[in-house]
Amino acid sequence: MGNFVVDLWDSIFQPGTTPTLILATHLSFIALFSVLGWLIYVTKAQNIHFIMLLLIAIALWVTIIWFTSELQSVKLKSNEELFGEDMTTIPEKDTTPSRNGSSKDSKQD
Repeated sequence: MGNFVVDLWDSIFQPGTTPTLILATHLSFIALFSVLGWLIYVTKAQNIHFIMLLLIAIALWVTIIWFTSELQSVKLKSNEELFGEDMTTIPEKDTTPSRNGSSKDSKQD
């Protein structure tokens, strides 16, 4: 259990999804479904709010499963791959003067 918590904490600082984070997400939703199912049972399904919350939670869970599967199919790029090895590819601000004598990035009155 301690190793799971440490892995979960470390996965927060890593880009993308990790198996520990996915497992924690599924366990959290299973706990939510259990609580909502128990509340629906106890109220004998007379409280529409619990039923609607369960349907919303199921829709959210399906959406998260879809999103994580799409995220895992795409290779994430590191900062070095995005900007190259040196940071000289970041465009500079254009400070050339315009026709009226002021620079392009200054506000017009």
